[in-house]
Amino acid sequence: MQAAPAAAQYGIGPALQQGGIITISVFTILVLMSIFSFYILFTKLMQQQKIISQGRKVRSSFWNSPNLREASNKLDQKSAYRAIVDDALMAQEQHGKLTDPIDQHDWMANSLARSQGSIAARLGEGLAFLATVGSTAPFIGLFGTVVGIYRALIKIGSSGEASINTVAGPVGEALIMTALGLVVAVPAVLAYNWLIRRNKSIMEDLAAFTNDLHGYLMSDGSVKPRVGTAAPAAARTTASTRTAPAAGSEPLRTGRTDATPTNVK
Repeated sequence: MQAAPAAAQYGIGPALQQGGIITISVFTILVLMSIFSFYILFTKLMQQQKIISQGRKVRSSFWNSPNLREASNKLDQKSAYRAIVDDALMAQEQHGKLTDPIDQHDWMANSLARSQGSIAARLGEGLAFLATVGSTAPFIGLFGTVVGIYRALIKIGSSGEASINTVAGPVGEALIMTALGLVVAVPAVLAYNWLIRRNKSIMEDLAAFTNDLHGYLMSDGSVKPRVGTAAPAAARTTASTRTAPAAGSEPLRTGRTDATPTNVK
């Protein structure tokens, strides 16, 4: 019947109370680190999944549109892919307004690279915090461990004996801080590496789309990737069909609905 009260003296609550302001501060910092780490993990996963879903939509329907404006309107308003298309159209309009124009190919390439870099920056937001937590949480826990061991030594010195009753509380507190530091750091490191890997895959897809868009704009709509079910039919065509494609054999190659380019200002 006396075991329960004795065990209750060595729980997390009593350990924090005995450790004082330093132990409570270390515990609070580690808990906050863990909460923010999981918050960043889930929010970044949702952000990444949204862009991945947008990529599927682009592959399935974007290049089937007769012109770039109509294709852009099919995408979500806040889509990363739509942001790239809108920036490309704006850059195309601005090129004609330059008083000392540079080569259009270079102008468009720089504009698309800038747009792509902006998306990469947004995808990378918060990852530095995960890296910081993963690298510092064990040391913060170790600081709490050092404080716990120091308190154990103080008790031994003041009592003159190293009995288990004397050192059990401070040593238990030290072990709790060590374990908590690892519990916070390991998920943060795993989340960081996983999110970085997914970001890399997403940026590769965006880079491929940007390259296709660049080719489309520089060719006035004549160059576009093969999508959907058009690829098998296109594989059976001869080289002459590239200049005069059969009706219905593949999506329109030009971005024109009449004699005027459709991707105009």
